[in-house]
Amino acid sequence: MGLQVTAALAIDETELRERFVRASGPGGQNVNKVATAVELRFDAARSPAIAASVFARLRTLAGSRMTDDGVIVIDARSFRTQAQNREDARLRLADLIRRALVAPKRRRKTKPTTASKQRRLETKRRRSQTKHLRGRSPGEE
Repeated sequence: MGLQVTAALAIDETELRERFVRASGPGGQNVNKVATAVELRFDAARSPAIAASVFARLRTLAGSRMTDDGVIVIDARSFRTQAQNREDARLRLADLIRRALVAPKRRRKTKPTTASKQRRLETKRRRSQTKHLRGRSPGEE
């Protein structure tokens, strides 16, 4: 059983690498003994499930979480238990991939309407008149 991202996309379990480390934060004496933090690694560059266009968007979205080699590293240490942190890391990875799957809409070029051009010019005329009236009157010295 792998990581189900969408109905059509699933990441195989063999592509995910988990490393458990000691976490700082809440947990009392337990924090010094148990490795509850999870470091989840996913090699997106070599994954057959990730298309090239999705990988490009994923690189942008992941930012500093992606290494130069194309490996996504997610660090989860919010919870006190290993299981909760593991689930959190997997959910965050799935969400990141889900957002990368959505291709941005292409911008359609438009021209300003005649009415908007007229409104803009009328505003400029009013502003110009206001500033002109602030000047000195003829005959004032």
